[in-house]
Amino acid sequence: MDIGASQNISFLSLVMHASILVQMVLVLLLCASLLSWWHIFLKLFSIRRAVSQSGYFEREFWGGADLQTLYQRAKSGRDAGSMERIFESGFREFTKLVHQPGMDINAVMDGTRRAMRAAYHREMDALESHLAFLATVGSVSPYVGLFGTVWGIMNAFRGLSNVVQTTLAHVAPGISEALVATAMGLFAAIPAVVAYNRYSHDVDRLAVRFETFMEELSNILQRQARV
Repeated sequence: MDIGASQNISFLSLVMHASILVQMVLVLLLCASLLSWWHIFLKLFSIRRAVSQSGYFEREFWGGADLQTLYQRAKSGRDAGSMERIFESGFREFTKLVHQPGMDINAVMDGTRRAMRAAYHREMDALESHLAFLATVGSVSPYVGLFGTVWGIMNAFRGLSNVVQTTLAHVAPGISEALVATAMGLFAAIPAVVAYNRYSHDVDRLAVRFETFMEELSNILQRQARV
């Protein structure tokens, strides 16, 4: 790991002259960064679609649309959003239980709420998928990069043992190679942390909307059952 003092220290040359372990660390961090960006864009589109579909369904629901019509459309599964699938699960269970003879209204509503709650958890699992990966990349990558830096600096100073007169020109290239790992760790971690915080906030807001809708739908169905 010896680079002449007169040689230009470019990023590519630093990577090419780094030790095998540091290169492996850089490859690992690069793969983690690419995967995190892939999940960042996928999650961006999925959350935007969930917000848009939920808003559209809420406008139709509170616009006076017939519940049976909404149920038949949601049952067909054509571009159904998360809130629509929660509604479909609850209304299906409500319709099945309310027509059973001798069913108490409290039992009907308990079954309806359980069906909506099960659908709610399925939708939340889908919305929260891959967020744990972003959190892992954001928290672990700096330490992986730091490990590569420490290893590279150790090699740099070990290589000075055979040098009679040590100058900055001998030390700088090796330390620069090592610090590339830290920079790569931060490059992988920062976007993942920002995306995780933003998407977690968006998912939490959707969760509140879903829970509010389930409560309001339960009240509407309970009034219908009493008629």
